Amino acid sequence: MTIQLSVLDQSPIRFGGSGAQALAETVALAKAADDLGYHRYWVAEHHNTKAFAGSSPEIMIARLGAETKRLRIGSGGVMLPHYSPLKVAENFRVLEGLYPGRIDLGLGRAPGGDPMTAAALQAGPKSWGIETFPQQVNLLRHYLEEAAGLTQWPEGHPYQHVHAMPKGASVPDMWMLGSTAYGGILAAELGLPFAYAHFISRDDDGPEIAQEYRARFKPREPGDRPRTAVCYFVLAAPTQAEAEHLAWSRTLWVLDLLANKAGSFPDPNDPRKVSLSEPEQALARRIASRAIVGSPGQVRDGIEAAAARYGAEEVFVLTITYAFADRLRSYELIADAFGMRQGLMAAPDAA
Repeated sequence: MTIQLSVLDQSPIRFGGSGAQALAETVALAKAADDLGYHRYWVAEHHNTKAFAGSSPEIMIARLGAETKRLRIGSGGVMLPHYSPLKVAENFRVLEGLYPGRIDLGLGRAPGGDPMTAAALQAGPKSWGIETFPQQVNLLRHYLEEAAGLTQWPEGHPYQHVHAMPKGASVPDMWMLGSTAYGGILAAELGLPFAYAHFISRDDDGPEIAQEYRARFKPREPGDRPRTAVCYFVLAAPTQAEAEHLAWSRTLWVLDLLANKAGSFPDPNDPRKVSLSEPEQALARRIASRAIVGSPGQVRDGIEAAAARYGAEEVFVLTITYAFADRLRSYELIADAFGMRQGLMAAPDAA
């Protein structure tokens, strides 16, 4: 099975760095990914955090579209319970108008931040509750497809005369994101592709969730089929030892996150790593075991094994390092391990 490799970028902020710096690095990395042959580039949505600068994926997508030529670009994802489905539809209709055939709309129902921030984002008496998420997804999809002339409102529907503008012939590729069985089941029921977030899941049942998604998939149109992607934390370096060293930046951050004291991403040389308690060391080993870290050949083998385990046609690569140069090099090494640059040269007009 041929595996497509894509990028998930959370716009990480290093200790001593800034949000503006992180956003600039997202732009630089997207331009590199475009040249390296990656298939998609998704940007995340996080709120009220010192670790991630990406709080508005729609705005970042607009910039990345202008900076790239062939990548599909999208959200990984929009946390829909915070927003009006109509406004999300309008945002992505504009993006689709700017970059037709290149826009993805990944949807999630997680808050992307703490409860107080979620409440602030949803301020107002008409906020959608989390239990209405499936209805929001359906309404959003209807707005997008109605604007492309693919469907119409039923006669007498309260929104019969409401349209997401601008209209156009193409529709963003909508994905359901998730790290639990709920996301997979909902994606199957709605006939949507499913992207599983292995990198944030603490359980080992991801492959079973992916299989259940495919077994339950209900096509909306003849020829529709389930599409599965999985996202791993991945880090490649010239040697396994160097890759494992660089990965400590994220490992230490995750340990802080689990202790409710997460800030920005620390230097991998942080002296704390040699003074961890036994429980912290065990947890660090667990974090490392759920990532793909090593030399280019080891990473290629790990990605191929992950895709086979999940039955996934596509693997999203999430890489966080303290130094941007190490992050960029990791994506370059992975692309070369899979021969992606050569493939791009052989098919320069591939989209």
